[in-house]
Amino acid sequence: MENNVIICGSGGQGILLAGTILCYAALKEDKLVTWLPSYGAEKRGGLSYCGVVISSEPISSPVIGRPEVIIALDNIGLDNYENSLIENGIVILNSSLIKREVKRKDARVCSVPITDLAGELGSTRIANMLALGVYAGKTAVIKTESIVASMGDVFSEKHKNLMEMNIKAIAKGFEIGKNSK
Repeated sequence: MENNVIICGSGGQGILLAGTILCYAALKEDKLVTWLPSYGAEKRGGLSYCGVVISSEPISSPVIGRPEVIIALDNIGLDNYENSLIENGIVILNSSLIKREVKRKDARVCSVPITDLAGELGSTRIANMLALGVYAGKTAVIKTESIVASMGDVFSEKHKNLMEMNIKAIAKGFEIGKNSK
């Protein structure tokens, strides 16, 4: 089993944090994992990318040429990585910020108003965790319990107060992903 996922969007959306938590979650499940981040020089708003490979076998490279899953939190990410998706791959699309259709006709699109739902749960800052929940529900590659447990390993002390809100976001995302077509 190997799953290649690209999490992409703009700087400030918690792309790298989501990728880090996903890696820790995979490790908690005794899976092998690589993490390859990339981000623009801008402090906020530039392209932010994180490639995560989760596998039960040794991983030959952290570079993802053809992901099985793209989690696109805004247009800049979708525009840059949509064409690299494997045939019949999954696009988890944040329809709160992405107003265009996915051009790939063979993609399985899970369109979710991630930012809007995060706001309803208390803060748009938890959109990245809601997206991880959707990924867990849609793919069953990782368990939500592992994601939640990993937040404690990754969050700094000043962000520990956001744990409860993030746990709700992960659970909400999981239900959406699990029940999507």
